[in-house]
Amino acid sequence: MPVYVQHEVLGKVEDVFNADALWQAPGLALFSRRALLRDLLERSPRELRGRAATRCFSHVTLVLPQDDVDDDRHLTRGARVRDLAQSLAALHQKDFGDLLGGDEVRYFISGDDSIAPGEVQVKFGHAVYLPAPGEQVQYTVTASRDSAIWQPVCAIYPNQRLTLVGLDAANATFTVPGWPFGPEGGLLLVNDGPDAPLELQVRPKDSFECVLDAANGYYVLRGKGASAQRLLLKISRTGAAVRPPAPAPAPAPAVPSSALQRSPAVWKSRSITPPADLTAMPLAAPAPASTPASTPEADATYAPVARHRITLAALAMPRLSRYRETGAQALEVGLNAQLLPTAPGKDNVIRFAVDEADELHAITPAGRQRIAVPSQFSPMDQASIRLLAAPQSMTERYSALLVLPQGPSQPAAAGSRLTFGRGMPSLAALRVLDAPQFVRQGDGVAASADRLGLSRSAFSWEASSDGLRVVRLSPTQALYHLDDQLALVAQIDAATQDAPYLIPPGHHLVAGHYVLRFDA
Repeated sequence: MPVYVQHEVLGKVEDVFNADALWQAPGLALFSRRALLRDLLERSPRELRGRAATRCFSHVTLVLPQDDVDDDRHLTRGARVRDLAQSLAALHQKDFGDLLGGDEVRYFISGDDSIAPGEVQVKFGHAVYLPAPGEQVQYTVTASRDSAIWQPVCAIYPNQRLTLVGLDAANATFTVPGWPFGPEGGLLLVNDGPDAPLELQVRPKDSFECVLDAANGYYVLRGKGASAQRLLLKISRTGAAVRPPAPAPAPAPAVPSSALQRSPAVWKSRSITPPADLTAMPLAAPAPASTPASTPEADATYAPVARHRITLAALAMPRLSRYRETGAQALEVGLNAQLLPTAPGKDNVIRFAVDEADELHAITPAGRQRIAVPSQFSPMDQASIRLLAAPQSMTERYSALLVLPQGPSQPAAAGSRLTFGRGMPSLAALRVLDAPQFVRQGDGVAASADRLGLSRSAFSWEASSDGLRVVRLSPTQALYHLDDQLALVAQIDAATQDAPYLIPPGHHLVAGHYVLRFDA
C-alpha cells in the first residue's frame, strides 16, 4: 500500500521556532547529522522519473509542543509561529523551486500536548492538503456509531484530491472518533473534481467493508467476523446533496398496516355466535351430544373472524413550553433493544428528549446531540426509527411524532364502549409513559407524562367492523384523526354517543402523547 501521509518526529531541537534548525543541519558532517525537514522532503518526492525526482510535496504541517505555542500566543500574539511558517516556506521555495511545478508552498503550524519538549512532528504527503486563504469547503465528513450522535471528522476542499481517515493520527490525514477497525485500516476519499462524486476506497483493501446506505444517506463501514463492529460515515456536500455512486434501489411496495396486523382465520362453526363483550374470539364449540355422528364434516368451514386491535403506532412528543406552570423541564423516552418504549436507563439503545425550550435531543452511549425534524435513526443493524414533523395543525401542542417500528398492541372487543384516559383500565398497557421516570421537574421530582395533555376521561371508543367509533368526553382534551400515513385528516370536536366520530381501519387517533392505530 502506498504511503499517503509521511510522518516524522524531529527530536532534540533546542528552539522549535528556529526555521534554519528545523530545515537543515549546519556543516558538512553528513554521516553524523540527523535527518531534518529538507532531508525528509528530498528522500520522499511526490513524483519520480526513474530515480530522479521531478516533483516535491509543497504542503507541510508541523506540530509543536503545546506549551511553546501557548507561550508564543501569550507573549507575542503568535508572531513566532507566523515567522516560522513564512521562513520555512521561503527555504522550501529556495531549495525546491524547480520541483514545485507551479504549486504554492504552504505551511501550517499547531500545538499538541502529546508532543514532548524539544520535539516537532512533521507531516506531508499525497493526502496532506492545506487550503488556500478564502477557499470554500466542498464536503464535510461526520461519523457516528449509532446514527444519532454525529461527530465531525474533517472538511474537504475543491482542490484536495486525497484524504485518508482512520484511527492512526500519525499516518492518516484525520482521525475518526470511535474508529473501531484498528490502526492498520483506513478509508481513502478521492475527490476528482466538482463534477464527479466523491469516491471511497478501503485501504488496505480487505480491512473492512464499506457500503452505501442510499436510503439513509450515509456509508456503513463494518468489520469482518460474526461480532463485527460498524461505523457510519456521512459525507455532505456544501450547497448540494452528495450524488451517490449508484442509484438507490426502488422501494418495495407499501403493505397496508391493517394487513400486517390481521390474524389468520380460525376454525368456526356456523351455528356458534360469539358473545359481543369478550376480548378474544372463542374457538369452535364442541358439537352437541344430540348431533348425529354421521354429520358430514363439510358442515363446518373456514370463516374469517374480525380480530380488532389497537396499536401504539407512535409517540407524540409534546411542546413542554405549554406546561411551564407545572414545572416540567424535560421529557425523556427510551427505546430498548427491541425498540419498544421504556423508561430512561442504561439499557436503552437510544433515548429521545424534549426540553422546556421545545428542543429535541437524541441520547446514546456516545453522548447527547440536538436533532432536527424530520430525522431517521439506525442505532442497530436492521433497525430504523423515524422522527416525523407534527402536522401543521398540531404544532402548537407537539414537537414531533416518534414512530415506533413495532409498538405494543391490545385486542379491542367489538360491541363494547370503553373509556380511554389517565387512570382508566381500558388499553392501559398502551399508556407506556404513565410512570414517574419520564418527566423531570424543576424541584427534582419525577412525574408521569400522562399528566401533561391527557385527561382522566379523554374519549370513549367502540370497535366495529367499519372502524373505531370515538366520542370526546373531556372538553379540554385535544383529539386528532390521522390517516394511514400519519397525515392530519381532522381535529375531533363535535361527536356524541348518537353520532360518534368514525376512525377507519388503518387510521390513527392522537390523544395526549399517544398515536393509536385501529386495525380491523
